[in-house]
Amino acid sequence: MAIPPNTQPFLPEVAVVILNWNGKHFLQKFLPSVIASTYANVRVVVADNASTDDSVAFLKQTYPNVELVLLPTNLGFAGGYNAALQKVNSPIYILLNSDVEVTPSWIEPMITLMATDENIAACQPKILSFENKQMFEYAGASGGMLDSLGYPFARGRVFESVEKNEGQYDNAIPCFWASGAALCIRSKAFHQAKGFDKNFFAHQEEIDLCWRLQKVGMQIYVVPSSVVYHVGGGTLPTGSSKKVFLNFRNNLLMMYKNVPLSQLFYILPFRMLLDAVAAWKALFEGSGSYFMSVAKAHVGFMWYVLTGKVTRTPKAKKDAVVYGLYKGSIVWEYFIKKRRVFSEIINSK
Repeated sequence: MAIPPNTQPFLPEVAVVILNWNGKHFLQKFLPSVIASTYANVRVVVADNASTDDSVAFLKQTYPNVELVLLPTNLGFAGGYNAALQKVNSPIYILLNSDVEVTPSWIEPMITLMATDENIAACQPKILSFENKQMFEYAGASGGMLDSLGYPFARGRVFESVEKNEGQYDNAIPCFWASGAALCIRSKAFHQAKGFDKNFFAHQEEIDLCWRLQKVGMQIYVVPSSVVYHVGGGTLPTGSSKKVFLNFRNNLLMMYKNVPLSQLFYILPFRMLLDAVAAWKALFEGSGSYFMSVAKAHVGFMWYVLTGKVTRTPKAKKDAVVYGLYKGSIVWEYFIKKRRVFSEIINSK
């Protein structure tokens, strides 16, 4: 989608809300880039998730103009943002990870796009790696997608394979999900959807939210003319047992909530079988902790379902169009067909 030139000023207040937990080092490093944003109507808010370091004291002393929302306990990504955003009154939020460096004019392209269509609920910038700025970053790259079995991937990242940014995904298009690392979302849409599912705690809650928004007829976009750089793994390191547990459990919760009932009966058991294959493979390769994390994720998922702590979402509206849903299997394409590049997989159909 081509974004028309901004012929008339459209400057709604934007609240950039950074959820922080023991991230003073990230705030020191990256908050200056956020404050230097060129958008004319922005406020910067740090929501502190009961940090035990001196993040809050640092902010009060060094950045007195940055707004603070202090949460009494660590509610995770999902619960933390749900609680914090109840206290932030702005028409548009940008939920920004503390380990993200932004470029000066990163906000303007996203706001310009959202001005073209009230039906666009959320969007994300192009997310590149802070460590290697020529490469896409795992958490969102240039727009999130989902395959028929519920595996998330992105333009520029399939499983662990991350592409070099060469302008190949520079068009703004509807996508399935926008990354929680830098999520620009209308506050009205966020609150009408009742925010993130707090049961997720962290990981894949933004995919669940974007899926629910699409089911009621809203759209999600990626705006690659906006660029940010993400460190990744700032709170939970890649490969940690808790991260593996949350990713596997939450993906099953998301599928249970959102997949049409007619498909759920065969998709869910097959997904759990594939999870088990991945777990046993890891065990034979010497990673007992990975195996146990997947097993715990399956037990945790079943506990949530059997106790009624997670409920299915309503059916999609008849006129709702779900974008970014790949009808094939990226497991098949990636591991069997050996296709590692997003464009190769999409164009193979």
